[in-house]
Amino acid sequence: MSEKPLAPAIEGWHTMAAKPHLIGTQCAACGTYFFPKQTLYCKNPGCDSTDFNEVELSRTGQVWSYTNACYQPPEPFVAPEPFEPYTIAGVQLEKEQMVVLGQVIKGVSVDDLKVGMTMELVLDALHETEDDIKVTWKWQPLAS
Repeated sequence: MSEKPLAPAIEGWHTMAAKPHLIGTQCAACGTYFFPKQTLYCKNPGCDSTDFNEVELSRTGQVWSYTNACYQPPEPFVAPEPFEPYTIAGVQLEKEQMVVLGQVIKGVSVDDLKVGMTMELVLDALHETEDDIKVTWKWQPLAS
């Protein structure tokens, strides 16, 4: 029996490479980055452009803030049963200087994190369907 294939939990939000990237957009006029993708208009108050380029965002950044989630999020999030609290980090991306919020890999608690700590983007299983294993991005402390 073969293992189920991996598939993104949300199509188009990240690459599926061994070293994954979040997929965002960059305003062609002012250079502002967005995640998730922005396609209608630039949200930078000093810009009125509607022209965006799809870009792969930085894989690394520094912890800007962090917390624990001691409650089960509402649907459509699929939490394992029984629910276990998990850690969330806001990571300021290295190049883009924007903060992206995401779950931290299992086994890393708020006691293990510090503001300014370097993190890297990884893929991890979110849940399993009949056809595949849905994966999403998570943050992992970068080994020094």
